[in-house]
Amino acid sequence: MEDERSRSLLQLMANERLVPSPEEEEKRKNVIEKLKKIVMAWVKRVAWQRWLPKQEVAATSAAIVTYGSYGLGVHGSESDIDALCVGPYFATMAEDFFIVLYNMLKSRPEVSEIHSVKDAKVPLMRFKFDGISIDLPYTQLKVLAVPENFDIFNPINLRGIDETGWKTLSGVRVNKQICQLVPNLEKFQSLLRSVKLWAKRRGVNGNLNGFLGGVHLAILAAFVCQCDPNANLSALISNFFKTFAFWPWPTPVVLQDGMSQPTVNPTETRLYMPIQFPCSPDEYCHSNITKSTFYKIRAELLRGHNFTKDLLKSNFDWHNILEPFPYTKKYTRFIKIFLSASKQEELGQWVGWVKSRFRCLLSKLEEVQGLFDPNPAEYIDVDIAEPHVIFYWGLQPGKTNVLDIESIKDDFWMNVSNGYQGSLGRMELSIVQASQLPKYTQFDSLNKKGTKARLKMIHYNQQRIPIYSQHLPNYVVGYVSNNGGPEYPSAGD
Repeated sequence: MEDERSRSLLQLMANERLVPSPEEEEKRKNVIEKLKKIVMAWVKRVAWQRWLPKQEVAATSAAIVTYGSYGLGVHGSESDIDALCVGPYFATMAEDFFIVLYNMLKSRPEVSEIHSVKDAKVPLMRFKFDGISIDLPYTQLKVLAVPENFDIFNPINLRGIDETGWKTLSGVRVNKQICQLVPNLEKFQSLLRSVKLWAKRRGVNGNLNGFLGGVHLAILAAFVCQCDPNANLSALISNFFKTFAFWPWPTPVVLQDGMSQPTVNPTETRLYMPIQFPCSPDEYCHSNITKSTFYKIRAELLRGHNFTKDLLKSNFDWHNILEPFPYTKKYTRFIKIFLSASKQEELGQWVGWVKSRFRCLLSKLEEVQGLFDPNPAEYIDVDIAEPHVIFYWGLQPGKTNVLDIESIKDDFWMNVSNGYQGSLGRMELSIVQASQLPKYTQFDSLNKKGTKARLKMIHYNQQRIPIYSQHLPNYVVGYVSNNGGPEYPSAGD
């Protein structure tokens, strides 16, 4: 019966397009190969510009290393690709990466919507290559040549690396270490796909909103796989919820590598849910989890445990666990966060910047209001022509029913407007009643057979014609792309 439950879950994930088709997989591989060739041509050009000797120009090289969901093998049909560019000692970030390589990429017919994000903790270029979104950060090693299979754990390769470079490399190092430590990679990948779908449906995904990011979920899933290496998928799901619903937080979650004894940094136990990086015993996953989001994560883990503790019951159904969170039934009031830009191509950068500052807003709201639920889903109002995104955060009955939203907005605006490099967009904060919400926000009422609302603006820079749900008025379930074909959002991003 457990095997049957596992098969039904795998089929559900296939139906949700969480697993790319062979054609989609081949397209991604081709994109990465093309990107590697461009980067190799770039590093040779920079070497010539630096007047390096001919033998050094011939010997020099750079590498592209994938990580994130693609590196772990859990990417969906519409997932981005995280690809780290690793260059030699003479190729600088400011000039050679952000100017020379940027211009080379921009001139390519396969590349579109390219822009630089220089002020992030991990600076990167973001673009589409043959229609696939790429995040490309850069790190520079003190070597002449970076081979394709260079050892990212060898301290000789990492000597002299600066703090930004170390942060950039940490994602790759964590990915590779997880893949090495799990007893069965395929089972781990299936478990991680499942819990990512659960987190998205139940509104507990997204580090910027104070919930669980991809690396958090990956380490938690790997931990469960280590604890029961012979379990099948359905048992692993059950163990995942049981383990972390009753985990004695703030005791850190630490993967076992078979060599070092787990160590606990006392300062990290101040976090609500400390999760240790597997490749570095002194480092922990960056976390924005607050009191409010911690309570919701715990509640959802307990709910998941209650549903999966009786997997063998005849009426068990995976759809019950994955039912979208009923925001409009749970909360009577919401904070509405409206973000807009004058041009469609400016919207993505503006929204990304504001989201990177959400931690300040979360802290302020907890201070003055108490508990609340920062729903990570992004909405659009089909009646507004201006390029925009809307967030609706559920308000719990709190310290006061009279919330000075203007004062909160002014404080947050000071934080957001400080340091932004682009053209400032518009931001409005307001309190709305559940009864005042437009129809398109009723995503908790979606039919259970798989129709999905267009909640998230996956492609900010592309003008497309919306496709409306046949079941719910004003519900955008997809868009018609430039070539006339329909595009639907994936639940696995």
